[in-house]
Amino acid sequence: MIPMARVFALLDPKQFEASCVHWVQGISQTVTGVIAIDGKTLRRSHEQESGKKALHVVSAWAVENRLVLAQLATEEKSNEITAIPLLLRQLALAGCIVTIDAMGTQTKSAAQMI
Repeated sequence: MIPMARVFALLDPKQFEASCVHWVQGISQTVTGVIAIDGKTLRRSHEQESGKKALHVVSAWAVENRLVLAQLATEEKSNEITAIPLLLRQLALAGCIVTIDAMGTQTKSAAQMI
């Protein structure tokens, strides 16, 4: 049996992302309710040998659908404040309630959500 990490390593990341985005867009017509936007640092995503730091991502979670609608990695030496506007551009939030923690309470982000 091939471990899943090896399977994902063989996939073209851009093509895989495009396929996921296409799939989510196909079902996103039914997304309503609460969309929770939050940033997380992924456990065990760092590589001590190469000095690679842990991956930090910002996601938009559709609560009722139990589905991540979009996810972006933050730039190294950055935080979710810079990633949230980019993430919001990928979403159609009409009729949804958007929740976000204190880190994301920026006037630009709030205006974009409205």
